[in-house]
Amino acid sequence: MPPIRVLIADDHAVLRDSLKAFLALFPDIQVIGEASSGIETLNQARQLRPDVVLLDLAMPELGGLDVLRRIRNDLPECKVVILSQYELPDYILPALREGAQGYVLKRASGQEVVQAIRTVANGEAYLHPSIAGLVIQTALLHSGHSSSKHPNTVLTEREKDVLALIGEGKTNSEIAQILSISTKTVDKHRASLMKKLGISTRAGLIKYALLQK
Repeated sequence: MPPIRVLIADDHAVLRDSLKAFLALFPDIQVIGEASSGIETLNQARQLRPDVVLLDLAMPELGGLDVLRRIRNDLPECKVVILSQYELPDYILPALREGAQGYVLKRASGQEVVQAIRTVANGEAYLHPSIAGLVIQTALLHSGHSSSKHPNTVLTEREKDVLALIGEGKTNSEIAQILSISTKTVDKHRASLMKKLGISTRAGLIKYALLQK
């Protein structure tokens, strides 16, 4: 069986080099090209016709979603795996709607990237485990299994209070004082928020909270 032909599209040369070096360890995967901008990605994809494109969403010249849309229109046989730092629904869901077969976070292990490549090349979808639950939950909400229109329904009222204050840039001690709880309790709520929302950093929580306003 011929190897899976992969095009790496990311504007960071260090990441591209690291991925190429790692993927070279697997005989069933062959990196046939790389691109550092959206336009270059399209040109390389049309010329090389890879089996799988590893695509960053934040690309110069032409954004990742536009690149994804054009690849899906021009090269329907080509599979696209989004490789991104963004793990919020506002980034994930549009990418899936535009036809991405996979979504992997940049903090994932190299083995997970390999698994994603193999999975989508085999005609199946692949999602990073921490965002799979979010996608499933959103699908349930849209299909009428919940009366709410937003994933925040999984949060307790206290978690929503903490999230709102995090969005305002409050520190843990300030949140504890405002809500009349201990900083340890704030930490527990923050950890619960990160787990439920699939967000790994405080900055990610702040961005998520701001998107809800």
